[in-house]
Amino acid sequence: MKTKVAIINDVRDDIEYIKEAGSVIKEGGTVAFPTETVYGLGADALNSEAVKKIFIAKGRPQDNPLIVHVSSKDLSYLVKDIPKVAEDLMNKFWPGPLTIILDKKDIIPDETSAGLSTIGIRMPNNEIALKLIELSGKPIAAPSANISGRPSPTEVERCIEDLDGRVDYILGGDRSDIGVESTIVDCTVEPPMVLRPGGITLEMLREVDARIEIDKALMKKPTDDLKPKAPGMKYRHYAPKASLKIIRGKNEKTIEIISEMLENYIDKNNKVAILTTDENLSRFNKGEIISLGSEKELSQIAQNLFEALRKCDDLGVQYILCQGFEEDGVGLAIMNRLNKAAGYDIIDV
Repeated sequence: MKTKVAIINDVRDDIEYIKEAGSVIKEGGTVAFPTETVYGLGADALNSEAVKKIFIAKGRPQDNPLIVHVSSKDLSYLVKDIPKVAEDLMNKFWPGPLTIILDKKDIIPDETSAGLSTIGIRMPNNEIALKLIELSGKPIAAPSANISGRPSPTEVERCIEDLDGRVDYILGGDRSDIGVESTIVDCTVEPPMVLRPGGITLEMLREVDARIEIDKALMKKPTDDLKPKAPGMKYRHYAPKASLKIIRGKNEKTIEIISEMLENYIDKNNKVAILTTDENLSRFNKGEIISLGSEKELSQIAQNLFEALRKCDDLGVQYILCQGFEEDGVGLAIMNRLNKAAGYDIIDV
């Protein structure tokens, strides 16, 4: 397959590329495109054959549901009803990094919902993405634009790295602002339940509805028989090629343990990367030291996380030692992604 790549510098000046990509979607093809969370790989959400191409391109398990991206809050043709809490969340956070799970209508094929009676829907806060959806005239099903299991791409170069020759079209734009996938809230249950943390934090959600809870299974290793209701719930995700280990605890003890492990790995001729904060950078003088950002700005750490994991692959390290973070605010999303990437290999100190 020959993949066309078009970089969008200005939506108005480069509208012909977006129109062209919209036609690819309309005709049953696949398009990678930027959003504010991560880059997505899209196809017509209502076309089962087109949706199958997403799974093939990514090597994605068939029981992992997709999120449908829309450019309007009119969902009447896609879902059976919109509970008040869902409407309130849409009015507060759309367009933005929030996916809402609702009961789907039969127009959405089983391939898109992984056979579930529900579907996750969001309106992205990205001009290119919204214009692509609008010009295609279709709701667009889109997981992250990477080979399944790998760190999600926040820059177009990473989409090309993974998907060149596997998809029809790649639209490039700016680096993703948020850097982790959308928050997912299930509004088909009482109380509404967060199935995946993201840029919209629990604290922000509870300003709309104080009843909203976090799924307690989120931070645990999923069982093999889990039927995921949302993307990212079951399989190892976001994983670099190296073995990733998370060291979590008080800062001084964490640095001490990371330093000991680093020496041990280096003594055995392993190449090692350390993922840490700006504040701890000077505490290490061996290995490939990568800062995720300041511990005072967790949103910065979230934005940099996936690209840092990709850089570890570029460097060819065998092991990655990453400090853990408090699970408050965006820290919950950061630790959720790190846990998945590490296969829940966490050392509490």
